[in-house]
Amino acid sequence: MRERLWLAWRATRQLLRSAGLALASLLFLPVLVFTAVVTVMVIGAGVLPETALLLRKLAGAKRREVAAWTGEEVPEAYVPLVGTLSERVRTAVKDQGTYRDLRWLAAHFLYGWLLAYAALLVWIFALLVDGVWCGLLGHRALVLPLVGRLADLEAAWSRSLLEPSADARRSSELAERVEELTVTRAGAVAAHGAELRRIERDLHDGTQARLVALSMRVGLAKRAYDNNPDAARKLLDDAQDQVEQALTELRHVVRGIHPPILTDRGLVGAVRALAAGSGLGVEVAEKGMQDDVRAPAAVEAAAYFAVAEALTNAAKHSGSRRAWVELVRTPGALRTTVRDEGCGGVDETGGSGLLGMRRRIAALDGTVRVSSPIGGPTTIEVELPCVW
Repeated sequence: MRERLWLAWRATRQLLRSAGLALASLLFLPVLVFTAVVTVMVIGAGVLPETALLLRKLAGAKRREVAAWTGEEVPEAYVPLVGTLSERVRTAVKDQGTYRDLRWLAAHFLYGWLLAYAALLVWIFALLVDGVWCGLLGHRALVLPLVGRLADLEAAWSRSLLEPSADARRSSELAERVEELTVTRAGAVAAHGAELRRIERDLHDGTQARLVALSMRVGLAKRAYDNNPDAARKLLDDAQDQVEQALTELRHVVRGIHPPILTDRGLVGAVRALAAGSGLGVEVAEKGMQDDVRAPAAVEAAAYFAVAEALTNAAKHSGSRRAWVELVRTPGALRTTVRDEGCGGVDETGGSGLLGMRRRIAALDGTVRVSSPIGGPTTIEVELPCVW
């Protein structure tokens, strides 16, 4: 009897919460009327998207309530309200999720209160019937289980009204995918612009300055050649040094665009070269990587620069003397993991390195996961979709 009472009370609380939400639905009615009036008058069209968002929150609260009772999530499918005001208004009007929520709002106001009142009536009969049948005679409760069935019925009706159709779910997923691609494209454009500015800066401040100095030295050597051959020879020697320095800087710029070692030795060889020159004791492990089967050049370059950035951060900031790099080939992806045993506490807002990495990886539809608790260890995992 005690267990039946507890289950019935739990179901009653569920129905009372539903009735409270039904009351909120009634209070929401003036908002809908106001929105409809000002939208028809055009002057208040901007209220429509905000009302749709408020309606989504109300329906979302009901979805969470049903999920808590049944243990199963209630999916939602909405088209994102983004863009200009006119675009948001059109989206709110055309989105099937808006009409689905309105249909639920009207129906829930009726059955929410109806089932709550029914539960109160069931309690009255349960106290009379089960009090004697179960409490005095020791039989199983007959009426109290009906309260739980009412709560189940309320959850089933709400689920059927709020659950989107397969077409609506596909449309929502497509809209979310388009929004995600728009964001990643913007990030890729920003990363590309930053990379171009870096290359331009390196060429302007380094190589170009060296070439200008080289031109001046060659001109001075030509003038001094007839009158002072020794001075001309000295100027030419300096010019040769300038050429070598300019070539070194050009190679550095080229490596920043696409490291030639990637083309020559592949990703594993290039990462091992990075590890050897990082200043840390780095162990490189690979699983499933094959020399005769390589990832696309863009994927290899993104993975290479991600490892380079992670090792650079570990050498500069972690305080660790060792790091571990793992390259894993999976049927549909390339995964790289860099781990160090340093102090941890990576701050992604403190510099542009990890932000640039995320943008570069997002441009290829990849993911970056950073785990860096205070005290370490720090693990940076990059996964890039790849057709081998």
